[in-house]
Amino acid sequence: MSMCHIYCWPNFKTWSNISETVFTHVFREGEGSSSTPRRHTNRLAMERSPYLLQHAHNPVDWYPWGQDAFDKAKNEDKPIFLSVGYSTCHWCHVMERESFEDEEIGKILSDNFVCIKVDREERPDVDKVYMTFVQATCGGGGWPMSVWLTPDLRPFIGGTYFPPTDHARRPGLKTVLTRIMEQVKGLTSDNGTAVAANPGESPPAAPDVANRCFQQLAHSYEEEYGGFRDAPKFPTPVNLMFLMSYWSVNRTTSEGVEALQMALHTLRMMALGGIHDHVAQGFHRYSTDSSWHVPHFEKMLYDQAQLAVAYITASQVSGEQLFADVAKDILLYVSRDLSDKSGGFYSAEDADSVSASGGTEKREGAFCVWTASEVRELLPDVVEGATGAATQADIFMHHYGVKELGNVTPEQDPHGELQGQNVLIVRYSVELTAARFGISVEKANELLASARTKMAEVRNSRPRPHLDTKMLASWNGLMLSAYAGVGAVLGDKALLERAVKAANFLKEHLWDAERQTILRSCYRGDEMEVQQISPPISGFLDDYAFIIRGLLDMYEANQQPEWLQWAEELQLRQDQLFWDDQGGGYFCSDPSDSTILLQLKVGEGSMSLFRNHDPVTQDNPQTLL
Repeated sequence: MSMCHIYCWPNFKTWSNISETVFTHVFREGEGSSSTPRRHTNRLAMERSPYLLQHAHNPVDWYPWGQDAFDKAKNEDKPIFLSVGYSTCHWCHVMERESFEDEEIGKILSDNFVCIKVDREERPDVDKVYMTFVQATCGGGGWPMSVWLTPDLRPFIGGTYFPPTDHARRPGLKTVLTRIMEQVKGLTSDNGTAVAANPGESPPAAPDVANRCFQQLAHSYEEEYGGFRDAPKFPTPVNLMFLMSYWSVNRTTSEGVEALQMALHTLRMMALGGIHDHVAQGFHRYSTDSSWHVPHFEKMLYDQAQLAVAYITASQVSGEQLFADVAKDILLYVSRDLSDKSGGFYSAEDADSVSASGGTEKREGAFCVWTASEVRELLPDVVEGATGAATQADIFMHHYGVKELGNVTPEQDPHGELQGQNVLIVRYSVELTAARFGISVEKANELLASARTKMAEVRNSRPRPHLDTKMLASWNGLMLSAYAGVGAVLGDKALLERAVKAANFLKEHLWDAERQTILRSCYRGDEMEVQQISPPISGFLDDYAFIIRGLLDMYEANQQPEWLQWAEELQLRQDQLFWDDQGGGYFCSDPSDSTILLQLKVGEGSMSLFRNHDPVTQDNPQTLL
């Protein structure tokens, strides 16, 4: 898969003197190299984050975010190299293989910089502040995020992915590091002033904000396949929920009807597309093309949660069974593959894995894709009564668009990782498939379901992608809402019981009753037990907001007063910790944390994993009233 990489290179003479001329370079990534043997161990080996542990054997003197690193930078007057990512990030893996496992680059970094690794999912506050800087100075951002800081944590250069060496007249990481070393030699952190300043209070929302949001979405809407703008195309469940909400208060207007059509068509096309895993359920991260065909194969918990809610909402407003089936399909995947026995939910599955055919190099999508010969070998039986002595494979391949030479074009696969492979995508309705082979719709459904079961068994025998077993409070809160909401709509006791188990998990493992504080994360230990780091990371605003929302959804589903009571207690605690008594509004993180350079409020700052904590934060107190 291809992506753009952006970095900003200012010419500076002091720590904070950023030139007015910032050169932004955009280029394409090169091929990753194979992993080097584990000959090094750094202090990240003592962490619990799967992302930090992935870098524990780099020849880089990595520090986690914390006072030890800050003190070292100040005592030795060295710039800080801050690298931010997450464990299932494809291009984080590429930069690690190419640069952080390289002995020469590792020595340059360790000798001349204080190197800090941050898991953006553990520390969204750190990620948000420095992503705001990267976006403001570069015009874009992404992960891995690479930022150079003064010893007092002020950013002066930022970017995303860097290749190890110069490429197409653009400097690589070695060159960037060398230039920084030359420029800052002999400087001290006393020479500069603040690089970033508080942007001030956000302006109040305009009365017609909903109409303007609708107009903006309508302008970027892609009519043929749904979704918004060109590839890469993300599911954006927040947008879809907004459109259905907009319809609910504008049902008699043409704009309201259009909003509903946009949401339902997008959800329908995603359900049929390759972004939806038709064999093992759930949704991949995004589509690399406009038709939802070839995905980036990573699966994130927060996507599953928000999409399950979007699909069950669509089933309610439209009455279409497809949407209810997809919502339940998502939760089947989460229950099977992203659930801990304690009741918590894991964060993500990686896009990359080793091919079942052998070798040690990981390839994107290897766990999920199929050759035509694999399908034919697995489904060889001739279907009684089908025209042309068709086999089960013939029917399956027709329905899901499987081609002998693969159904992924070179444009969709610029690095050739999916050459000859097929990404399953529903090409025909079951009715048309049944008619094509002269069988009943009931028989066609039976054959397709049987085929998917057989293929799931084969997939389970393949080398699995990395599983990020970190359990985050906010994402578990989102998942609690999904199970409670879908379970209530469908009257499914099993889903509601799973929701109760999730709520109990949150109270047992991510709530510090003594300090009356939500904890950001916990982890699966080597013996499958739930572990916590010491000291634990305190929860952020989104942790409180999404858990409160989940508890309210639980209360609506089963009317048990204990969930409402805890939601009320958490709302009071959220107000105490994050509300700005002087300027109004909620801070996203603890405003007393001096290591966070810029205290942002809801609605300010960089891209986030999901922006729907803004309305959730506002709606929760009203719901409690």
